[in-house]
Amino acid sequence: MTAGETEIARERIQRLHDLAREAAGAGHDERARAYVRRARRVAERNRLGLPRRFKRFTCDECDAYLRPGVNARVRLQDGHVVVTCDCATQARYPYE
Repeated sequence: MTAGETEIARERIQRLHDLAREAAGAGHDERARAYVRRARRVAERNRLGLPRRFKRFTCDECDAYLRPGVNARVRLQDGHVVVTCDCATQARYPYE
């Protein structure tokens, strides 16, 4: 894989993230899930990691684009941010 192909894949992942955010904001949750799934597949095919921002705003189980207060609950516990999706999956991230 060339550097140009890698850059194209990264741009596509970023564009799909933006589309998922817009679709989730407009209430099109299934469309947002489709964008998230497609972005994950592009990353897998090109052996790329997903950007941190993408990982933190998507559910690993149901591929939902997380919107705090709408379909996700965010709590602070003992130096961690705990994000709970509507599907009851929790993700924990440290903070300082």
